[in-house]
Amino acid sequence: MPIVSTIEASSAPAVLSGEPMTATHTIYALSSGALPAGVAVVRISGGHTEAVLQTLCGGVPAPRTAALRSIRSRNGDVIDSGLVLYFRGPASFTGEDCAEFQIHGGRAAVNALLGELSRLDGLRHAEAGEFSRRAFQNGKLDLVEVEGLADLIVAETEMQRRLAVEHSGGGQSKVYAGWAKRLTHARAMIEAELDFADEDDVPGSVSERIWQDMSLLSQEIAAHIADAPIAEIIRDGLKIVIAGEPNAGKSSLLNALAQRDIAIVTEIAGTTRDVLSVDLSLAGFSVKLYDTAGLRETNEKVEQEGIRRAREIIERADLVLLLADTPDGFEVISDFASAKTPVLRVGTKLDRGKDWRKGSADVLVSTKTGEGMERLLDAIAAHLPDLSGRTSLSLPSRRRHVDSLRQAQRAIADSMARQDLGLDIRAELLRLAGDAIGRITGRVDVENLLDVIFSEFCIGK
Repeated sequence: MPIVSTIEASSAPAVLSGEPMTATHTIYALSSGALPAGVAVVRISGGHTEAVLQTLCGGVPAPRTAALRSIRSRNGDVIDSGLVLYFRGPASFTGEDCAEFQIHGGRAAVNALLGELSRLDGLRHAEAGEFSRRAFQNGKLDLVEVEGLADLIVAETEMQRRLAVEHSGGGQSKVYAGWAKRLTHARAMIEAELDFADEDDVPGSVSERIWQDMSLLSQEIAAHIADAPIAEIIRDGLKIVIAGEPNAGKSSLLNALAQRDIAIVTEIAGTTRDVLSVDLSLAGFSVKLYDTAGLRETNEKVEQEGIRRAREIIERADLVLLLADTPDGFEVISDFASAKTPVLRVGTKLDRGKDWRKGSADVLVSTKTGEGMERLLDAIAAHLPDLSGRTSLSLPSRRRHVDSLRQAQRAIADSMARQDLGLDIRAELLRLAGDAIGRITGRVDVENLLDVIFSEFCIGK
């Protein structure tokens, strides 16, 4: 176990030599949360890291050992005292020499340190996602792991965390790497049959040894694609729309589920004119709840626009909570919802003692007394993905993943089906399938994707 050392910085710091600005400059940024905070972490990465440590701390700590140092300006003035860690490349997050200053999280202390770093030659402030981009470029992370890291930073629910950990930890990448390896093996076997068909040590018929595995691989990819809607719900939330006639209790239910006042509630019909939304966590999943304008025929222009927006959000919903305070009120949804959208009929204002026939509603609730709210939550949870029995969340979580997988699946299917083509053409189709899978992890032709992916990151990551 290394011993944490206490070494005071020298008042005669080293000087960094001048150098033109380039993409390979040493970069720095605040990597921790908003200020003020108990502790702030300032990260640097690049070839000047050791010189920076020598300049500000009077020495370079032993790699991967936390050292308590006084951090000084070039004039010898103390900026702050804190822990300093040094990571020598390539054994670092970015693959370059890296360091972290863990100082007190006051704005003045952090701004003083960042200001001092900005005055050192060869350094510049990092762009959004630049640390992670360097990690990708230096082979420390692939694109799926990078995207998983971005998701882990913003994860708010347990399922989002689990999905992000699976991706950032390389679990998803291992699946794609295994598929790419099988495609490469298939092409190698085809090439062997083409080039050495008369040799005794070449395996037997390609159709027996390769196409059977390619058929199985196509089925595996299809099953993987079929899981994409589950990943979409985990990442973006189950979209639930509260719909019904005016004064059916929609805004009251939104407020009750959110446990705070989101929507205005009055006895005046048509109070809600726009779509209101709130994010909830239910059974570890994110749920996006939308309150909409009451569905009815009206000549009032503002209310007409609210109903038009309600129609749009209902069409995109994963689940519609159709509210009514009488059994006849459920008929309103027939002209508004797609037949593919599940509808949960919720009878409201149970506390008013109205006569609800058995089976006239799926759930009966009172937002005033709370009666039936637990049953409603259970009914909503029944529409969440069933992940029981899954040991991992290896799911395609982005549209670009699904698009590339479909390209790969089509290329494999064409290669198997086109027996009229030569083996060389069928092998080329398998190469195209492998390239499509490679684009998911960033192994092939992804330069145009990088700016989009890394722009999702915050500064300092």
